[in-house]
Amino acid sequence: MNNNDLLVEATGKRLVRMAYPSQYAVGNYYQLTFDEYPQYVWVQLDASIKPTLIYVKDEWNYQIPFNIQREWPYPDGAFLGKNHYSWAKLATKEEIRIYQNLAINTYDQHVSTNAFPHVTANAETRNEMSFFAKNAIDGIAANNKHGGYPFQSWGINQRDDAEFKLDFGREVEVDQLNILLRADYPHDISWKEMTIQFSDGSYEKINLHRDKNYQIFSISKRTITWLKLVDLIKDEDSESFPALTQIEVMGSNIQEGQKNE
Repeated sequence: MNNNDLLVEATGKRLVRMAYPSQYAVGNYYQLTFDEYPQYVWVQLDASIKPTLIYVKDEWNYQIPFNIQREWPYPDGAFLGKNHYSWAKLATKEEIRIYQNLAINTYDQHVSTNAFPHVTANAETRNEMSFFAKNAIDGIAANNKHGGYPFQSWGINQRDDAEFKLDFGREVEVDQLNILLRADYPHDISWKEMTIQFSDGSYEKINLHRDKNYQIFSISKRTITWLKLVDLIKDEDSESFPALTQIEVMGSNIQEGQKNE
């Protein structure tokens, strides 16, 4: 689509494929619709960005991003060129039910678009794309530097009251969190503690330390629709910057989509 104008379309029952032999322009976006909602669907809209499984509750629009800032959270060449190929495929029941990381969406956007998981935050460094909250669920785990791809992260703009919300859009059952802090030392510093709030009204505190690897936390199994990271307490060195490279939430889907057979 270009604004409200249809440029090219494709339809299918379980799988849809589309080629677009032209350069993208500002205002271009993909629109994905179904006869019934909700749906679990695999999508890939650019060859350089991995497919992702999303939960779609209504018509989904994906705005084509453009590299207009000094740092870019996507691979060089993403969404560029004169020939593009995209596809979408309904997920199988096995793919939906499997125990997996429920907090990954390589095509999450800064605004809410009816596709989940989706993240929001009350603080993002200088409102720059390379520090948007959505970077923490894009599956890219390079954390020894900061800035553009592949070192994008959630930056908190040095806010002491920074909060991060991860919305699953449906009920899920979770029992483990994997936290990967940015580790561009000595520029960075670690949080030493954070509180996880859950949609069921419960919460858990976790202790973190300076580590370049994922820190794994088993949590009480619970059924939720969202979680929040709050009360982020950093080490005493106030001259450095804490940031989140990735969060993984391990668990299983409870709610199934329509016609995912």
